Amino acid sequence: MGPRIAVFGAGAVGSYYGGMLARAGAPVTLVGRAPHVEAIRSKGLFLDTANFKEQIRVSASTDMGALRDAEIVLFCVKTFDTEVAAKSLSRHLAPGALLISLQNGVDNVERIRSAAKIQAIPAVVYVAVAMTAPGRIRHSGRGDLIIGEMPAAGQQKPQEHDLQMIARLFVRAGIPCSVSQNIEGDLWVKMMINCAYNAISALGRAKYGRVVQNPWTRDLMTRVTEEAVAVARASGVRLPESDMAAAVLKLADTMSEATSSTAQDIARGNRTEIDSLNGYIVRRGTQLGIATPVNQTLHALVKLLEDSV
Repeated sequence: MGPRIAVFGAGAVGSYYGGMLARAGAPVTLVGRAPHVEAIRSKGLFLDTANFKEQIRVSASTDMGALRDAEIVLFCVKTFDTEVAAKSLSRHLAPGALLISLQNGVDNVERIRSAAKIQAIPAVVYVAVAMTAPGRIRHSGRGDLIIGEMPAAGQQKPQEHDLQMIARLFVRAGIPCSVSQNIEGDLWVKMMINCAYNAISALGRAKYGRVVQNPWTRDLMTRVTEEAVAVARASGVRLPESDMAAAVLKLADTMSEATSSTAQDIARGNRTEIDSLNGYIVRRGTQLGIATPVNQTLHALVKLLEDSV
């Protein structure tokens, strides 16, 4: 059956990956909010994807004690809950269990380590998913993962065989997953994509395809990316040699129907992760003496929108 898996923070992203693993026969427990958990217990988890629509039987709980037996934990909480969630999790995490951070942003692994002395494995997530109702997940694009090691000085590194085992586990479940030799660079590439799409999708109430097709927002996305590249390079991050702005715009080719998680949060009246996206670029740019006026504007407008819902 393979290792026991738990998903902590089973929203749209966590439920999709947990559901895919359960569908492939892995023993999975989703730990999430009561309405979602109750729906899953009653009818199963419904995955609506481009390739199949299926009701999947999977264990679900609101109790963090359900994490105790897990050998692999997918950490899927919102970035603003990272420290509190990591501290809570540390009381239930089994010795030797592997924690994988499937979160937006570039600093979650460091924050988990600082808050709870847990060495997490970073994952870069490329997926368009939304929770359409409790117990129901709609998948509209991609679904691939990149994992790697980003150890701090004095911290134990994840073993290469652990990373390869995790990658194989996902691949067997129909989830493309690769092991990166430069996970920090990969996290920053995803960060740039989030900074370019998330706020604009929310503010313009637009799917990714329309955002890229519009000449004004397309130009805006290029400026956002250029600022983020400058901050990343000044931070010593090794980025791909390719044109990052072009790579960011190209994402819409495979995720044209996606709506950003920021837009979904605003629509539900929830707090967004914008402080860990454009807001992070602004803060890091300030530390490094790099101006980031476009990221600052988008961050400010989403914060205003947050206060308005």
